[in-house]
Amino acid sequence: MTDLFSAIKDKVSNKNLKIVFPEGLDERILSAASRLATERILTPILIGNKEEIEAKAKEHQLELEGAVIYEPAQYEGFSEMVDSFVARRNGKATKEEAEKILLDENYFGTMLVYMNHADGLVSGAAHSTADTVRPALQIIKTKQGVKKTSGVFIMVREEEKYVFADCAINITPDSQDLAEIAIESAKTAEMFDLEPRIAMLSFSTKGSAVSPETEKVMEAVRIAKERAQDLVLDGEFQFDAAFVPSVAKKKAPDSVLKGDANVFIFPSLEAGNIGYKIAQRLGNFEAVGPILQGLNAPVNDLSRGCNEEDVYKLALITAAQAL
Repeated sequence: MTDLFSAIKDKVSNKNLKIVFPEGLDERILSAASRLATERILTPILIGNKEEIEAKAKEHQLELEGAVIYEPAQYEGFSEMVDSFVARRNGKATKEEAEKILLDENYFGTMLVYMNHADGLVSGAAHSTADTVRPALQIIKTKQGVKKTSGVFIMVREEEKYVFADCAINITPDSQDLAEIAIESAKTAEMFDLEPRIAMLSFSTKGSAVSPETEKVMEAVRIAKERAQDLVLDGEFQFDAAFVPSVAKKKAPDSVLKGDANVFIFPSLEAGNIGYKIAQRLGNFEAVGPILQGLNAPVNDLSRGCNEEDVYKLALITAAQAL
């Protein structure tokens, strides 16, 4: 894990990247922001009342030199931001409505990213996933050709690294969604220096069972191979056939995957969430994420149970996504 984040730090340092933290008064956020600023890795942008943030930092003996603090109501570019928001929402918000909406720290922070005043955003320490993701979907939106954002976890145990998706956002992805998640997860894997070998998971291997659920995954494999012909990808696989060479040799001897997959695409959020938590709790893997993918600019969601270290690591990941 140390090597993983040392490599990310090397990638993002001295790149003049700015990451927004809408929850500027949260002690965990302040501690992580102070550390990032002191180490000169990136510039934290804290949202909230300047006097209150500085007082809380002083109370906890935190150094904020190198960080920037913005209070939405006092922001000198607020009028320009309002106009930009109204244009982006394309008739879904009046100027008066925008002025109220942009006092919300998550909307304000997301607009900073959209207007290129910041490179990414990390929120969720004191907000729900919906509070973090909704402004991103409304303002930043998904990349061209990507219909939905999805959430991945990087599962790390000593030298082992794997990507699990979607474990955070899409409850019942269809074949098109699964193919899209696979392609975007490959890009995330590469960001972590993994050469993606993608297994589309099911309770069946290569037609050993036939049902609407397995056929959905089979169709996702076909779509993904058609859209990204250079990817090493196959399915449908049971997990053991994707991960254990001896099982792969018996169940799928002709597959491009030989029990050496490192990116695992689950057929539903239910399966993905259960899968990553089993690996985390029984397999002693550290689950880094969720990392949101498919957006035009990086926005990532913390757990409300996060600690300072979680904030620090997710900020580094967000910065790496911005490169």
